Amino acid sequence: DALGGDTHKRIVVSEAERARLSAQWQAQMGRPPTEAELAALTEQWIREEIYYREAIAMGLDEDDVIIRRRLAQKLTFLTEDLATAEPPAEAELRAFYDANAADYAQPERWSFVHRYFSSERREQAEADAREALAALTAGGDGGASVQGDPFMLQRSYVARSEREIAELFGRDFATTVTTLPVGAWQGPVRSAYGWHLVRVEDYLPARQRPFDEVAERVVADYRQQQRRQANEARYQALLQRYEIVRP
Repeated sequence: DALGGDTHKRIVVSEAERARLSAQWQAQMGRPPTEAELAALTEQWIREEIYYREAIAMGLDEDDVIIRRRLAQKLTFLTEDLATAEPPAEAELRAFYDANAADYAQPERWSFVHRYFSSERREQAEADAREALAALTAGGDGGASVQGDPFMLQRSYVARSEREIAELFGRDFATTVTTLPVGAWQGPVRSAYGWHLVRVEDYLPARQRPFDEVAERVVADYRQQQRRQANEARYQALLQRYEIVRP
């Protein structure tokens, strides 16, 4: 060894590392790198490795909040990977589903259309909405021309929960809409945008979704629980090795 066996000064570019660089390039670019591109990637990796080693030798990693958090995060990821290495058995998933059945219930949902009357465009938006409601409920062609003002979102919504309606229009609007009868124009109903005439076209009651319908979500939730439990167990085990001195 021309460097006298000083491993700190020796950098080995293995075939495994070249393969990793090549795979990373292909994932980003959608094609394998050319020889010139792979050589450039390798030189960039060597530069980074030298800077990394020199920074560690200088103690630049000490008292660095970003590095501290990143290392803690990597240990967390390692714990999570070990906890979820084996696919869960269906019996475990079904037991988890039964224990958390409320999380997989589908809430009440409403389908509705609306006509919008802008408080910014109109001096008497609420009064205009009331007048339009009379035309809509008069029957015949009286309401055919009632379109209201342009609205930045949709004019009709299908199977939306109260929470979803509230996210779009505000809590008060959602609370009112969920009490309206099906099939008739109602209002005016105030939202975060102005005033609306609303016709609820359909109502779907809450229901419990069966396991098979939500199996993918159950798997994701179960694995997330495994990760949380594994991290907490790992932390508690590590905590026993330390004496914590508090002010």
